[in-house]
Amino acid sequence: MSIKMSKTELFKRYMLFIISLFCTAMGVSLAVKGGLGTSPISSVAYALSLNTPISLGYLLFIWNMILLAAQIIILKKNFSKIQLMQIPLSLIFGWFTDFSKYIISANSIPNHYTLRLMLTIIGMIVVALGVTLSVIANVVLNSGEGFVKALSDKLHLKFGNVKIAFDISCVIIAAVISLLLSHTVQGVREGTFIAAIFTGLIVKLLLKTITQPICSLFSIKN
Repeated sequence: MSIKMSKTELFKRYMLFIISLFCTAMGVSLAVKGGLGTSPISSVAYALSLNTPISLGYLLFIWNMILLAAQIIILKKNFSKIQLMQIPLSLIFGWFTDFSKYIISANSIPNHYTLRLMLTIIGMIVVALGVTLSVIANVVLNSGEGFVKALSDKLHLKFGNVKIAFDISCVIIAAVISLLLSHTVQGVREGTFIAAIFTGLIVKLLLKTITQPICSLFSIKN
């Protein structure tokens, strides 16, 4: 981070970041409950979870560690050691994901399509809230955004363009994994594309509307 802050403010920011992880995990689990596909960043782990006995939370942790390793390889000596905080925070996120799946019984998918679509949309909004809170916390990047930033910096490309390419790549990888393991496409449906299109727009809206109230609530600088 480019600004100095007290230990108290840093603690508050990490608390806000952990809350953001829980929101994101809950959003992912709600999307899983809807059964219409999850967000692109979690689609690879979700596709694997449908075809292996390994939990979604643990697979998300492994996926995040792969993305962290890629950051280190890309950036080499320019990799900031503070980003190693992605390791414990990704572990917390994985636990939050399995816990939230448990409390909302995400393995049982509703039969009514309208209800499933509503759950998918609600999940997308909750994920967007989690992303927004993590941006406001401004302490460490999540592994997906860290990888995209590392790649965009290395190739001198716009972050947004690399993000789009990364999301598309995640969806393609998830589809290939499903085809190889189950001979059908699982976990990649209309909900995946809805999340890819609208999550970023919702984050932009939330950043404009809740940044100042959240900063005031946690007594942190904007």
